Amino acid sequence: MARPTWAGAANSSMGAMDQKNSELFRHVMSRFPTGVTVVATLLPDGTPRGLTVNAFTSVSLDPPLVLVCIDKSAVSHGQLREVGRFAVTVLSVDQAAIARQFASRPHDGRFDSVTWRTSEGGSPILDEGAAWVDCVLDRVIEAGDHSIFLARVIGAESSGQEPLLFHAGAFGGTGA
Repeated sequence: MARPTWAGAANSSMGAMDQKNSELFRHVMSRFPTGVTVVATLLPDGTPRGLTVNAFTSVSLDPPLVLVCIDKSAVSHGQLREVGRFAVTVLSVDQAAIARQFASRPHDGRFDSVTWRTSEGGSPILDEGAAWVDCVLDRVIEAGDHSIFLARVIGAESSGQEPLLFHAGAFGGTGA
């Protein structure tokens, strides 16, 4: 059986992908398991806002830095940028429903039926997550249809719970 390949990748421009290659790229990237997080901030009026993000990683230990990649079309993109502070909750294996809730639209109501507390830095941390980091935005780097939010970590904690993973379009755990 022939495997699909990215036709003409070596000769293609760095512009927009055609639909076939876009679908192939999405499929290829689904083969890489990722953790699942909720990135959240508090608006100036005290309203919590957040979204599900799987593009999250540590960047540096000294100073402690992390990055999250946010789709520019997400409502939270501008809010996170404007507020300049956010927390990243690493969801636990039992929180797949929360991941779905924060990935859905509309934006209002995502925090309904979710217990959370405010970090010392003033950002929402979801209860019962596997871990969390409290962040202050350092810079935003434009990258295609996403922005890379590079942030300084000002607080962190781990609960020891098993993290939620996303792989091939499904949620699961490590099985450990």
